[in-house]
Amino acid sequence: MIVPRWPLLATAVVAFGAWWMQAPPFTPVQPELFAAGGSFTNAWGDFDGDGDADLFVGFNGAANRLYRYTNGVFDDVAAAAGVADARPTRAAAWGDYDADGDPDLLVGFTPGQGGVLRLYRNDGGRFTDVTRAAGVAIDSGAVRQPAFVDVDGDGDLDLYVAFRDKPNVLLRNDDGRFLDVAPALGLADPRKSVGGVWFDMDGDGDLDLYQGNMDGDANALWRNDGARFTDVAEAAGVAWGGRTPNDKSNGTVRSCAADVNGDGRLDLVTANYGRNGVLLNRGGGRFEDVGAAWGLDMDGRFDSCALADFDNDGRIDLYLNGTVTGGTSYRDYLLRNTGSRFEDVTPDGIRALESDHGVQWHDYDGDGDADLALTGVQPTGMHLLLRNDLDAAARARSLRVRILDARGRATRAGATVLVSRGGTPLAAWLVDGGSGYDAQNDAALLVTLPSPDAVDIEVVAPSPSGVARTRLRGVTPGQWAGRTLEIRVP
Repeated sequence: MIVPRWPLLATAVVAFGAWWMQAPPFTPVQPELFAAGGSFTNAWGDFDGDGDADLFVGFNGAANRLYRYTNGVFDDVAAAAGVADARPTRAAAWGDYDADGDPDLLVGFTPGQGGVLRLYRNDGGRFTDVTRAAGVAIDSGAVRQPAFVDVDGDGDLDLYVAFRDKPNVLLRNDDGRFLDVAPALGLADPRKSVGGVWFDMDGDGDLDLYQGNMDGDANALWRNDGARFTDVAEAAGVAWGGRTPNDKSNGTVRSCAADVNGDGRLDLVTANYGRNGVLLNRGGGRFEDVGAAWGLDMDGRFDSCALADFDNDGRIDLYLNGTVTGGTSYRDYLLRNTGSRFEDVTPDGIRALESDHGVQWHDYDGDGDADLALTGVQPTGMHLLLRNDLDAAARARSLRVRILDARGRATRAGATVLVSRGGTPLAAWLVDGGSGYDAQNDAALLVTLPSPDAVDIEVVAPSPSGVARTRLRGVTPGQWAGRTLEIRVP
């Protein structure tokens, strides 16, 4: 039985209050505004250039919303900005494809009049439809994960789009005009793809792709070999992402990357239909599935994973979305990273919310802790923003970091941020395109630390000449309280 949302929010507040011994309390933000159900995707991007990120939410036929954040308050400005499409929306991605300093917006729809992709160029806070002019018009297909990433390392953002029912595409950006090069590069994968994550899995400076597939199809780990991509998933130990091999009822909906065990290498987490996976990066292109040992091999139906350190102890935690399917609402999990496993600390209030697709962590208010945005497809469901209310001492153990190119543009999605102290790795963070359901962010990265002492930061990003690196030594979080540390990688 579905119950009204507002009592659930009240229940959530009470549950959070009783939960203080386990985790910081979360508080619903403007619940009268974040109220409509039937939402799939959410993504953060600073579309108006005021220094804080705004939130796009895609709905299942109702007008999409763009929440501008100004002076501590959100307002829906989608209609004025020109992005209030009332079409069933399944994907969203922010990315500065034209490298003019502001994020543009890609929206993916279910099939219908006007094609399944729409590219909006950001013209000073007002958006212009440039889909056909930019060469990204695709008439049909079940759109899933989009990502703006610089695949060829030439300094501009290319566009990757996964499809549930047709070969995936990689649109190479040549001076703002896109051309599909997936067939030539070996990426036109016809398997039933959903969520993918781009990261440098082998440390050679270019971006590789871990692609989750459904309906019993094996996942792909596409190693970037320059002129072509090679699927090395089987050899790397990630072909099934923790789920049962060749089971047509199983599949990987979303994959996420972060350093969950603090060894300085990016690991993988999978949200599956079936058992979930934790794939630890052992180096040399090999991963080990430790989902059972890490407590993540619960069997169910899960749509999304999102990694962030919600309690600022320096270890990267996990939010896992259950889905709503076949009359069953699979529960969500909020999981704390103990260093050797994920511990379930989900309060009853979150379990009752029936979020099932979009989940995004982002420090929207800039106070040094990760806040939580959720969406749900139930008509009386929710899209909800929960403010993380950590104490001041915990917030002081964080750094708000934005990775830019040499010209100050946000074209470095997929870069790795390595944090160490005295030569000892603390964690590796991915400048992720965004987790959630088929969404990509363009937002600052919140790096958390076990103490407020100084750390060294190294950023590694793709480059035409190989690996581009920028190193900063002796960075103290307290010096950057309330500000964003911008790191430029040539």
